[in-house]
Amino acid sequence: MNEIDWERLRAAATEVMRHAYVPYSKFPVGAAALVDDGRVVVGCNVENAGYGVTLCAECGVVSALHATGGGRLVAMSCVDANGEPLMPCGRCRQLLWENGGPECLVESRTGPLRMAELLPHAFDVADIEAVVGGTPVPVVPDRLAAWRGRGTVFVHPDLSAGQQIWTAYWERSAGDTDEAGPGVLEEGPSWGDPAEAITWGLARTPRVVVVDAEGTIFWAGEGEPPLEIPARWAAS
Repeated sequence: MNEIDWERLRAAATEVMRHAYVPYSKFPVGAAALVDDGRVVVGCNVENAGYGVTLCAECGVVSALHATGGGRLVAMSCVDANGEPLMPCGRCRQLLWENGGPECLVESRTGPLRMAELLPHAFDVADIEAVVGGTPVPVVPDRLAAWRGRGTVFVHPDLSAGQQIWTAYWERSAGDTDEAGPGVLEEGPSWGDPAEAITWGLARTPRVVVVDAEGTIFWAGEGEPPLEIPARWAAS
């Protein structure tokens, strides 16, 4: 933190702020960021008559980062019309996290703040990789897509080669009028862990019920248990 020349960054942000295009809000913003290779990239806000298309100064910084060779943002100063530090909006905090990560520093009026402080519990590429590169997300067959969110999935134990397994089936609700009467929409495969069966069920409907080996019924769906199934399933 001591190696960052905040005055230089703030001066660069103030200079580019003077080039902002703000005919509607009259609120110019400038931003300047230090890249991990030592260069400084800048951006100013650019408004549009369609207000939702307005570009924040931090958007310009991120574009300049990639247009001039990429890298990672280390520190950024964002200033208002008076050259005073200005906090990024929520959308721009996500942009800064993507391109600088949790340790990227942002100047505030009280001193530099880490992005981890400005955007706690952030969503990033790790969340995507946890799904794409991890356990496959259960897929609902195309022919049953119209039933997603309806009916009930029942999860129950079974035996296979003398070993207890778990399986499930997805059943239409008796009151549905799209089909004549209730019936099974889909039968699930078998799993060694009931949690996997429940995940399969929740991909289909928020109403998931577990029936254990003794025939006791538990709620494993979303939200509060319904009155007829007061006990919630808890993995042992």
